[in-house]
Amino acid sequence: MFDFSIVTNWFDQLLRTTLSLNDFWAILIECVLVGVFILAAYALIAIVLIFMERKVCAYFQCRIGPMRVGFWGTLQVFADVLKMLIKEIFFVSRADKLLYALAPVLVIIGSVGAFGFLPWNKGAGVLDFNVGIFLLTAISSIGVVGIFLAGWGSNNKYSVVSAMRAAVQMISYEMSLCLCLITAVILTGTMQISGIVEAQTGPFRWLICQGHVPAIIAFLVFLVAGNAEANRGPFDMAEAESELTAGHHTEYSGMGFGFFYLAEYLNLFIISGIAATVFLGGWAPVNVGISPFDQLMDYIPGIVWFLGKTFIIVFLLMWVRWTFPRLRIDQILKLEWKYLMPLSLINLVLMTAVVALGLYIK
Repeated sequence: MFDFSIVTNWFDQLLRTTLSLNDFWAILIECVLVGVFILAAYALIAIVLIFMERKVCAYFQCRIGPMRVGFWGTLQVFADVLKMLIKEIFFVSRADKLLYALAPVLVIIGSVGAFGFLPWNKGAGVLDFNVGIFLLTAISSIGVVGIFLAGWGSNNKYSVVSAMRAAVQMISYEMSLCLCLITAVILTGTMQISGIVEAQTGPFRWLICQGHVPAIIAFLVFLVAGNAEANRGPFDMAEAESELTAGHHTEYSGMGFGFFYLAEYLNLFIISGIAATVFLGGWAPVNVGISPFDQLMDYIPGIVWFLGKTFIIVFLLMWVRWTFPRLRIDQILKLEWKYLMPLSLINLVLMTAVVALGLYIK
């Protein structure tokens, strides 16, 4: 498995030694390049996800999806982006202008910040702290504030109702998400994301294999709670078009609406990426203890493993969205507080017992 830190260390030495730059300029150039990479990857993956959603939705509904713009409709998303960029940006006369303008910025900051924690390859994690899981959950929570401010600042009754629904739903399901991540932390013994992936390298070392039943339960609960956290169907009551028009972003146009649209799809990718990283080994290849097979798997780049696992989960969540009907808000909250939350707490205790008694695969 190629370690990308070789490239980053070489580039750092190039700036400091060959070009004789001091620490300030070297770090500044590196941060700018990393920022450009994150934003470029963010936009590219959003385009792929939007196109994928349309095609998956079409096939589930016995249609063919967009086909006119470009080969097999591949340029349709670019046409939509161009249309969004040239649309007029208007402001609601009675809205709170500060909150109205700040809301989409907060939503995109929370999404991009969480996106930066995803480990693409060995040695290619952008944000990798020893308390990475803690920081990831904290930064991703910023999006809740942005959604609530969007509804409140728009001075629209539909938007306010949507924002209240979204806030209570996202705050509620964050509890189950965090408990599932804590379950994984207990098993691996670290909150550093790269450390969690390293703990899953080797034959049958993925967490859903190591931790037996508790890890599988945590993985399934994480998928359900993550789907609700991203406001995806069947948990999209906050954007119920038949009741609330477009929900909290009803009064937004142009790139203001585009920020909410981007964040929704990238949150789907982030949830899937975290699930793939924490429970399915992230960039770690499939190893079964047979030397020729394991060596062959090691030749496949880590980024291919990470993206492959992530997009499999993305497809699974899209499948769920276009299969199940939308839940009522009382059903959404009942599912969390009466079922998922108690199950996550019991599962956390069970995982603690498994680790304490040494019953996991070592």
